[in-house]
Amino acid sequence: MTLEHPRSVFQLLKKHFSRYTPQMVSSITGIPILDFMSVARMVGEMGKPDKVMTIVYAVGLTHHTTGGQLIRSGALLQLLLGNMGRPGGGMNAERGHANIQGNTDHAISWEILPGYLRIPAPGQKNLDQYVQASAPKRSDPNSWNFFGINYRNFMVSLLKGWYGDAAKKENEYAFDFIPKPGTNSSWMSIYDQALKGKMEGVMLSGMTATSIGPDSNQVLQGLAKLKWLVVMDALPTTSSEFWRAPGMEGAKINTEVFLLPATHWIEKDGSFVNSGRWSQWKEQVVPPEGDARHDHWILAELFDRVKTLYRQQGGKFIDPIMALTLNYKDPKKPELDEIAKEINGKNLTTGSQMTSFALLKDDGTTTAGDWIYTGSYPDAGNLMKRRKGIQDPKANDPTGMGFYHEWAWSWPLNRRVMYNRASADLDGKPWDPKRPGIQWNGTAWTGDVPDYPANMNPKDPAAWLPFIMNGEGVGRLFSNSMLDGPIPEHYEPYEAPIPNPLHPNVSEDPVAFLYDQAAGRPNRFGKVDKYPYVATSYRLTEHEHYVTQHVPLLVGLQPQAFVEIPQELADEKGIKSGDRVRVSSERGKLEVSALVTKRLGPITLAGNKKVYQIGIPIHWGFVGVSADQNPEKSKYWLANALTPMVGDVGARTPEFKAFLVNIEKF
Repeated sequence: MTLEHPRSVFQLLKKHFSRYTPQMVSSITGIPILDFMSVARMVGEMGKPDKVMTIVYAVGLTHHTTGGQLIRSGALLQLLLGNMGRPGGGMNAERGHANIQGNTDHAISWEILPGYLRIPAPGQKNLDQYVQASAPKRSDPNSWNFFGINYRNFMVSLLKGWYGDAAKKENEYAFDFIPKPGTNSSWMSIYDQALKGKMEGVMLSGMTATSIGPDSNQVLQGLAKLKWLVVMDALPTTSSEFWRAPGMEGAKINTEVFLLPATHWIEKDGSFVNSGRWSQWKEQVVPPEGDARHDHWILAELFDRVKTLYRQQGGKFIDPIMALTLNYKDPKKPELDEIAKEINGKNLTTGSQMTSFALLKDDGTTTAGDWIYTGSYPDAGNLMKRRKGIQDPKANDPTGMGFYHEWAWSWPLNRRVMYNRASADLDGKPWDPKRPGIQWNGTAWTGDVPDYPANMNPKDPAAWLPFIMNGEGVGRLFSNSMLDGPIPEHYEPYEAPIPNPLHPNVSEDPVAFLYDQAAGRPNRFGKVDKYPYVATSYRLTEHEHYVTQHVPLLVGLQPQAFVEIPQELADEKGIKSGDRVRVSSERGKLEVSALVTKRLGPITLAGNKKVYQIGIPIHWGFVGVSADQNPEKSKYWLANALTPMVGDVGARTPEFKAFLVNIEKF
């Protein structure tokens, strides 16, 4: 089959996207046709060997019911332009916090285990069934399928690290000890369960459910139905103080709240992993104050107490709790350096630290707390502490490409550009000699750490294809894992000012998850006749989410909640900067100050409909310096009181970036 075959994915893509004419794009987005064409020409030129571009995205793409498909659209574009695997290319997530990348790598999301291994599913009774259902399958003889053929090695090494001597071949290396959730367990689902009275207690660590939302008023109701709530945080939050929210009657709330003072990140050492996957070790800046403890110490203490109770009193299926390894100098106060060594993994036969995930085995002789970090902490020491940087570029970056391989450590194996085999042609020569990723010198690949066997001759007929982690060995234009379809399609938000110009009868994503509807509650989606303006939420430079509402200097820079209003709309409404305004949706309201701006102008959608946008910074609530000084004014400062409780079909990400509101001066 060639790319000209009518049933090839390439031809299907062409047919699918042929509907997205410049006129249609302008109708959907409001971008003038000439502006769109100018951008399209510029982007199209990036498909030349001596040109490259990157796409950097953040929650502006993810916070939609179509977030996964929006990101995949960019990835498709980069694949077609040949910009994957090249220095300066790729589809790059710009993380919103210093360590969101590290959190994700270590399985903060419910559906994965560390290193992006899948959480086992009900009915998977052994490792064979789990690997068969989870690991990629080779579909091309020249596909290395590295992830697929090593999946079992990674999983067994993880289980061996967690359960030690209790993980044996005879019991499938304690595979039965791993939970196998039968329903979605994302954070929105947790609060939905609480709202339905099916959750007894919740522990929050560095996450304030009330502020984060969505639909903060429903989250508040959910917290009020709990028997207990544990909040581990450095300072009070809108969750630890949820009973103080407007409309909440504290005397009628039976939730027992425990606020456990935890250290802020400046009070402990550890690592931050940036958007480029560089794991950089940091030192403690100041010692903890008062009774504050590290959150991992709090969890270790709680675990020890629970384990003691099970040992004394017994219980159902206590084996996973009794077997969990805590091989630290002080199991109640593990050091982050010890945990970093454990994450790296160990050869149990020799006692040495593992140097590469390629050496992990499925016979119980190796451990790895997170296989993608194997090599970060060998016997030589913690490579995340390295700091050979721009003080001597010639010595520290001999490639001249900004790789700086001895500054910190990046997963996997200190590689700075993933899939970098795609940066060179079939003969191993860089597409752009001025910007080589890796290149073949006749005997080995040089430059960046190759995402490829270091000595594999590119001219060998058996040479692997460049995309080594999937079964095809090539970039995936057609996805078999996206739950909302193999090729991206535009859908309007669940609250939109216009019907979908492509297909008005199926305007929104038909497979997004509607929490209220699924629970038998009213959907409470607003309509454009009552809520004519599009709102979007975002962060400001001066604040770090919500915690900095306790920092007087930062509060001084941005002291109170406000919304940004386009000049034209403000003129129509008679609103001036500093006026108090009420912004309302079908779910709640804000009462904040107005900031009239020319940053947000009207856009024209669906040919001739003028639409205004309201900008809503998210950082405020009824807790913090400003809120304490202005208790009446700060009652309705929760931005996510406005947002709908709907999630995309995959990760159940909320739709924070587009919803309908009204605004009025009061």
